[in-house]
Amino acid sequence: MMKLNGKRVLVVGLAKSGAAMARFLKRKGATVTVTDMAPAEKLKDLALEMDALGIGKELGSHSTETFVNQDLIVLSPGVPHTIAPVRQASDFGVPVIGEIELAASFIKEPMVAITGTNGKTTTTTLVSLMLEASGLSVFTGGNIGDPLTGYVDEDMKRDVVVVEVSSFQLDTIKTFRPKVAVLLNITDDHLDRYADFNAYARSKGRIFENQERDDIAIINGDDSPSHAIGKVLRNKLCLFGSKDPGYSAVISRNAITLNLPDSDETKTLDLSSTRLIGSHNRENIAAAALATLAAGGTLEGVQTVINTFPGLPHRIEYIDTVDGVEFYDDSKATNMDAVLRALDAFDKKLVLILGGRNKGGDYLQLKDAVLKSARSIISIGESSREVKTVLGPYIRVTEMPSLEEAVKKGLEEAKPGECVLLSPACSSFDMFRNYEHRSQVFVDAVRQLKNRK
Repeated sequence: MMKLNGKRVLVVGLAKSGAAMARFLKRKGATVTVTDMAPAEKLKDLALEMDALGIGKELGSHSTETFVNQDLIVLSPGVPHTIAPVRQASDFGVPVIGEIELAASFIKEPMVAITGTNGKTTTTTLVSLMLEASGLSVFTGGNIGDPLTGYVDEDMKRDVVVVEVSSFQLDTIKTFRPKVAVLLNITDDHLDRYADFNAYARSKGRIFENQERDDIAIINGDDSPSHAIGKVLRNKLCLFGSKDPGYSAVISRNAITLNLPDSDETKTLDLSSTRLIGSHNRENIAAAALATLAAGGTLEGVQTVINTFPGLPHRIEYIDTVDGVEFYDDSKATNMDAVLRALDAFDKKLVLILGGRNKGGDYLQLKDAVLKSARSIISIGESSREVKTVLGPYIRVTEMPSLEEAVKKGLEEAKPGECVLLSPACSSFDMFRNYEHRSQVFVDAVRQLKNRK
């Protein structure tokens, strides 16, 4: 358990998690300062709350002097540990951790942690629901929304704590040790924040760093970078995928066969009723099932959720049909691999809306899948011209100035019985507040088309 009383602690990033950390640290007796590049007028109620709690603020800028004069720095999720004042403070010997590390040092309950380039939120949600359907009480937090510090600050008691963990959060762990750790996949992403793919993969692999021999690592055996990490682990390893009949979870189109390490009996999960489409979602279900059973859940609880879970918003979500053309929202697809998985989920021709702020991915990775599935591409955002330059030689690419215009163009190009898919492969921050805002603009544009007559 971390000793905080009397320590000078700087919280970097004043959003939901930052505010939760500041409250928690204050109650633990620390002298707390929060800093954020946003000005006070933008942070409004959060800034006023910090004043009311007697927490120091440095808003609108980061002062190196403030950073180096601390006993501990805690980063909010999404704040890179590589920004200049953090690096300088680290050089001065100031410990730098993240919210996950801070909270986990106070958690005694078993933790299930899930990471991966794609599928984290779906899998985290599935694990939580499967455990609850098994009769266990669950707290779900981390990168998925609710800060872990809120769990420890409010002295909650649950049977299991389920945590979604990003690579940025793993960059700052020291002792974080989940009883069950899941690695779904590692594909090109955040290459604007990491030196190269190997650096990003090493960050993902840190989820297993502090596990001991009796802890459980659940890894996608069909994903080469993930499988490579699994080969050097010494704890209990469970692989899932479709390529090896000896995997702990073997995936076929309509079933998952479980060969659990501590059981001689084979179990089968029926996928015929699931509403989650695509091979990537079958992988998510397999990973979630293994994690649930490893954390004390039941086969019945797992199957119940497989049969009833409707899926999460913004992940290949059906929106509406206009003039015989279906519209799907996959705004959460912010990298190339996510788009590949979305394209693989459809057995009909589609018009693909692609583009935004590129995070370092190569659009050429999409060529074969686009040629197989897409009738045409409509490109938007900062990378609109790049999309046309890279993919234009192989398929028709039309640049549009806005998402609303892209939706209209999609309806013109798609034939009845086909679909228009928003799966951008990019972050949303060039045109929108976040991927949810991008989704809402897409949905509103589809509704307008539906109601135009």
